[in-house]
Amino acid sequence: MITLYDADRCPYCARVRIVLAEKGIEYETVEIDLDDRPAWIYEKNPLGRVPVLEDDAFVLPESAVINEYLEERYPEPALWPADEAERALGRLLVFRFDQLSTPYYALRRQEDGAGERFDAELAKLNAALAARPYLTGREFGLADVAYIPWIVRARDRMDVDLRAFPALTDWLERLAERASIAAELNVIATL
Repeated sequence: MITLYDADRCPYCARVRIVLAEKGIEYETVEIDLDDRPAWIYEKNPLGRVPVLEDDAFVLPESAVINEYLEERYPEPALWPADEAERALGRLLVFRFDQLSTPYYALRRQEDGAGERFDAELAKLNAALAARPYLTGREFGLADVAYIPWIVRARDRMDVDLRAFPALTDWLERLAERASIAAELNVIATL
């Protein structure tokens, strides 16, 4: 049985919850209080961060790595495209995710200029989505999963106005139709 060490408010955990839902994988959840982390979580991940996935005796931290593991362990439905160019571009987006997360967290801390830096990253995503329907390519996949938790949290929890990014807002509407994303939107609504 798979166990996910999880925290509802954590967008990195949201990535894994979305993939588990997309693949229809049953799992148990152990909720971690991020304000009072149990000492034993450091045995599962020396950094003390969630998510951590436990598959029998195998323990794996870090959302992007967990999602790659789940993709390989449970290949259907595929969340990386068959086309190697689309797959490579999707992986590049996941690899460069810090370009979005750095200004996102700066904005949360209300640092000077963070809003403009975050908007610049949103504009890049908007341009990518103007050229293709999903960040992963022609189909929904792991690159979309990598970004969606932060975009919806920025919109719904930090009041970031996305109207200047029409391709991005269209993408959000398409994704909200997926059960995995709708479930995550419900989680965010309860935070």
